[in-house]
Amino acid sequence: MPKQRPSEDAQRSCPQPVEVRRVAVAGLWVDALTERQVVARVMEALEAGRGGHIVTPNVDICRAAARDTGAREVVASADVVVADGMPLVWASKLLGTPLPERVTGADLLWSLSEAAAAHGMPVYLLGGPEGVAARAAEVLRERVPGVRVAGVAAPPYGFERSAGGVAEVREALTAAGPRVVFVGLGFPKQDRLIAELRPHMPGVWFMGCGAAITFAAGVVRRAPEWMRRAGLEWLFRLLSEPGRLARRYLVDDLPFAARLMVTCLLRRGFTR
Repeated sequence: MPKQRPSEDAQRSCPQPVEVRRVAVAGLWVDALTERQVVARVMEALEAGRGGHIVTPNVDICRAAARDTGAREVVASADVVVADGMPLVWASKLLGTPLPERVTGADLLWSLSEAAAAHGMPVYLLGGPEGVAARAAEVLRERVPGVRVAGVAAPPYGFERSAGGVAEVREALTAAGPRVVFVGLGFPKQDRLIAELRPHMPGVWFMGCGAAITFAAGVVRRAPEWMRRAGLEWLFRLLSEPGRLARRYLVDDLPFAARLMVTCLLRRGFTR
């Protein structure tokens, strides 16, 4: 079951904005924000009519950004960048510039939806296999009192390679009029699409959320809370989908994470 937030948190007034500290980790600049602070920042901007873009890098995204300048620029252009991966939090602590906590797209989908409901702002779900976004919308309506889901869409494979496909998505979003859009198409596709949509919807906040829509729909199970806290969510997903995820986690991401930890340890040692 997705992690729930007490409804009073969503109803509470947003705190005054504070200067955001940015931390260099795994080749990216990451905001030292808690989940609650991210939600407060988004709601404050929405109330002022300003939109934005949230990226939640994990080890896989960091690895992609390390080898692809375009992917790295997509992350750098985002308004909020928070660590959706415990190795990044651990690395920041080893470097002496600790991030306050892990902030996942899967959790932000719920907390941002609660806050949007409290402020009367509609949300939109874009991505996932056919029918999954619609199911996630049903679950949101059941579990988040007052949430308004302006629409859902599951664009066909390869839509982003044609101007007509992107235009169709843009027109549907414009007609629906959401204020928060969750885009679950995988990195970097989802964030490149967001970069194309933002100039047409300057008052909307977009978040590239990966598998968050499928998690919300209950199609894919999330790891238990204790595994998330221990940084073992990747292991749970690997055991759940070994055929699809074995190469990504074991061949690509695990060595990258190990090198990251060793590099941070050595850097901290030389600094001392």
